[in-house]
Amino acid sequence: MKLVAKTDIGSQRSENQDSYRGGRRPDDAVWGAVCDGMGGARGGRLASTMAVDALQQAIEAGIDEAHTPQAGRALLESAVEQANRSVYEKARGTPSLSGMGTTVVCALVRGGLAQYVHVGDSRIYLFRNNKLLQLTKDHSMVQEMVEQGALTEEEAQNHPRKNLITRALGVGRDVEADFGEKEVSPRDILLLCSDGLSNCVSVPQIEETLARTPFYEAADALVQKALEGGGLDNITVLLMQVEAVEENNG
Repeated sequence: MKLVAKTDIGSQRSENQDSYRGGRRPDDAVWGAVCDGMGGARGGRLASTMAVDALQQAIEAGIDEAHTPQAGRALLESAVEQANRSVYEKARGTPSLSGMGTTVVCALVRGGLAQYVHVGDSRIYLFRNNKLLQLTKDHSMVQEMVEQGALTEEEAQNHPRKNLITRALGVGRDVEADFGEKEVSPRDILLLCSDGLSNCVSVPQIEETLARTPFYEAADALVQKALEGGGLDNITVLLMQVEAVEENNG
């Protein structure tokens, strides 16, 4: 597995409240996470930083001797619960941080299986054969309206309240995260991003950039595309590319 990431404050914000983290576990599983914080002058940056710190601690320390998909899912879900608790307890004990929270999208890849969890509107995509497939559904008011038939996908892209999320990590004692998994093959790329990318760069633009750009330059190139598209928010891109696939047990 190869991994590269890039974050940028964008053109309109005074602070970068996005955070990312990634690494390799002793069992050779590779993981990555992107968080997009919210909550006032201090809260958003702190929430996203605390979340990726907690995710890293949980994922890299997690005992996972079985090496099974079930164990991978349990590891991710436990990591998100720990991250939620970390942010929630900090906010509860500090009145000035009340209401802070963060999105999260986190992926774990081992063998030929990518497993992922997410809360909010940070996304994970699969890029395969020059086509981009969105693997997550936003936890947002606009996404709910699309699913109810009240908005088309095109209308949702330009809706004034498209940034209003319906779930966030750290705002409550418990968090509801969605889990998914996808078989992956050599040369597949997983793209994790904050909405600073997905709101400013179209799917065809992302496809063209990933198809034409060497892997280790692609995160920079995608961030540059978002800046050219207005840079309306903080922008974070994390890419993971599958090189060889080993069999998973179980």
